[in-house]
Amino acid sequence: MLTKPLRVGLVTAFPPGRNSLNEFGFQLAKHLEANENVEQLVVFHDETDRGTPEPLGTTEFVESWEFNSLATLTRLVAKIRKSDLDFVLFNLQFASFGDTKIAGGLGLLAPMLTKLGLRVPTGIILHNLVENVDMADAGFASNKLIAKVMSLAGKALTRSLLTADYVGLTIPNYVEQLQDLYGAKNAILIPHGTFEEVDEPVFTKSGPVRLLAFGKWGTYKTVDGLIEAFRLLNERGHTDLELEIAGTDSPNAPGYLAAVQSGVSPSEKIEFTGYIAEEDVATVFTNSTISVFPYSSTTGSSGVLHQAGSYGLPAVLPDIGDFSEVIESEGFCGEYFEPENAESLADAIERLILDPNKSAQMGERNFRAAAGIPFSEIIDWHLIHMDRLIKG
Repeated sequence: MLTKPLRVGLVTAFPPGRNSLNEFGFQLAKHLEANENVEQLVVFHDETDRGTPEPLGTTEFVESWEFNSLATLTRLVAKIRKSDLDFVLFNLQFASFGDTKIAGGLGLLAPMLTKLGLRVPTGIILHNLVENVDMADAGFASNKLIAKVMSLAGKALTRSLLTADYVGLTIPNYVEQLQDLYGAKNAILIPHGTFEEVDEPVFTKSGPVRLLAFGKWGTYKTVDGLIEAFRLLNERGHTDLELEIAGTDSPNAPGYLAAVQSGVSPSEKIEFTGYIAEEDVATVFTNSTISVFPYSSTTGSSGVLHQAGSYGLPAVLPDIGDFSEVIESEGFCGEYFEPENAESLADAIERLILDPNKSAQMGERNFRAAAGIPFSEIIDWHLIHMDRLIKG
């Protein structure tokens, strides 16, 4: 039990906006709103052309920044200043406030100004580290020189983020990196948690095999190779396959999916479903057989992997470090392929198609891993930590 119910501010991208981490932000707000130790929740969210958030209990929603706006820092801090808050929690990755150098970087100074300028206790959930982001591959820089400059600037921004009372990360290696590279004493491991408590799914599915790729596409997440792999599998005789490509363009790659879709024949069993509303997410995963991650690199832990595990799906993953860290630390497993190699991807998918028992066992293991720590317990941890900081 906390000393008193808390007034909590949450800074995050939020639906119906489609900026990165909006789904994670929704889950944070949903579980904070439902927690008896939260007296009032104020969500400081992005302003988009898609309207305002749906009502959520007594939560107050405050439009506080626009993606790539140079006014984000002053506007956001001014909004926070006007609220009487006990604590502010930031849900961030390095492109949360923009994919342009100055606008994105200025926004990331907000936690430091909140902590040191407004004297409000501050926590951060940080989903990636600049050291683990290929700036050019992720679309943040046009060449290697600019990528190097951005990496140096990113390190300075990391130091500013570390002025927060705590910085929570979901991968153990990220915690070690901040401790080793920056001497961080306030970098802590906070498991990702599973968003929903769902009934145990059916691990052995009948009917056509339906592949699901879910994400924001066009930079280090691309579906060209997946479509090529899908066609290779058709040529190998797997003609009952279906492919669903769910999600939208990355903010760094507008028009990407439309260009890809223009090269797909209507006769192919490939469906582009676009943005998936929160209430439809369960149906998308439940109707799928295998979750595929056609990534060339990563920028942090994958929320989609946790969602796929929640619905008992086996995963086909690129053989790159961050996913290995997730698997080793949280109990997930996957069938691996060589990144940017369509034939290797087709082989990995085919291994699961030809071995339904292996596929079912992998789905069950991923379900157990995802169900290990409910998101509500992660929220309890944040609130206990907030309470301790407020008491001093």
